Amino acid sequence: MFDNAGHRGPEFSAGVILALVASGRVKSRSDIANVLGWSRATIMQRLGFLLAAGLVDEAAETLPSGGRPARVLRLNTHFGIVLAADIGEKKIRLAITDLTPSIIVETFVDQEVGAGPVPILTSVAKGFEELLARVGRTAEEAIGIGLGLPAPVDFGAGRVVGPSVMRGWDDFDIPNWLRSRFDVPVCVENDVNLLALCESRRFWPNVDQFFYVKAGTGIGSGILSDRRLQRGAQGAAGDIGHIQIAGPNGPLCRCGKLGCVEAYASGWAISRDLRALGFEAEEARDVLKFVRANEPKALRLVRAAGRVLGEVVACAVSMFNPSVIVIGGTLSGAEEHLLAGVREIVYQRSLPLATRDLKIALGQSGGEAGILGAALLVMETEMQVGAVERVVARHSRRVFGK
Repeated sequence: MFDNAGHRGPEFSAGVILALVASGRVKSRSDIANVLGWSRATIMQRLGFLLAAGLVDEAAETLPSGGRPARVLRLNTHFGIVLAADIGEKKIRLAITDLTPSIIVETFVDQEVGAGPVPILTSVAKGFEELLARVGRTAEEAIGIGLGLPAPVDFGAGRVVGPSVMRGWDDFDIPNWLRSRFDVPVCVENDVNLLALCESRRFWPNVDQFFYVKAGTGIGSGILSDRRLQRGAQGAAGDIGHIQIAGPNGPLCRCGKLGCVEAYASGWAISRDLRALGFEAEEARDVLKFVRANEPKALRLVRAAGRVLGEVVACAVSMFNPSVIVIGGTLSGAEEHLLAGVREIVYQRSLPLATRDLKIALGQSGGEAGILGAALLVMETEMQVGAVERVVARHSRRVFGK
């Protein structure tokens, strides 16, 4: 494929260069030669194809190269799109993004995840079709679909693995269902892993060991080691919300166990405790309303939740030794009221070696993190060496009619 210089096999393909440019590992023709060791003629041919197809741009900006200035190679972030979905417990957010990734257009659907896989995925498919029509694009331009779910996910199979709040989804073949309608690659991932991926790539790009905690309706975490998501054997890595806190008579968790972290420190748990004190609170956003009003009882409960989170985060520090911990999710809107409790316990329980350079910070991605994380996952999956060939092949057919 693309091999007029006499080389055979994917190791000499244009896709290898595309993957390197997309990852940022190479920024010039000389970088390609240094990394791959290819001949100048081979590089010119493969790169020429990518430039002609519009997959790569050669910008007017220059880089110091020790001699002549080198023109900068960049992924053309407009040559394709990603269809991204962030499925929450009560609402679905759908978007089309470019390959920056930035949101081109989006929409929201009010639908509870308990409706089941076929009704939810039908809404997702219909929403994607409406968004594509709105911006005059086609599914053929998509390099893939990214889907975030509030449940443990077997990433390789693209299926929910229980138990979870997504009753009825266990072992449902999500990728096959969506591919039958859009004929593009499908990536399915746990929502917290997507939040972690987005936060890491956008705001901590040079951090290799990264730990993300989502504190919202539920509690979960995402782990990146050497910049790679760590999913575990069955996709359950990072499920800190269901670690049980020692002590008798713990509160009942949604999972049926007593004394889970989520039953003490989640949005629904703090709302439960506020209602017991006579306040009208149904969810995490109601908790924030009282925190921002400086209601003393709400502040006390949030600080206590921070200390509970601190207990499991301290365990993660000892096990994983991250250099950055980010607290995100709806409850992170309580800011220092929540963060102070986390920091207190982490620095109290962890060894000085592990905390010497440790940063504990609030998330910065906001409400777009799930959608952008889904887009990033598709891009990183489809733009890696070994997979990127199908992107090149599909795009060349669309552009050149081959």
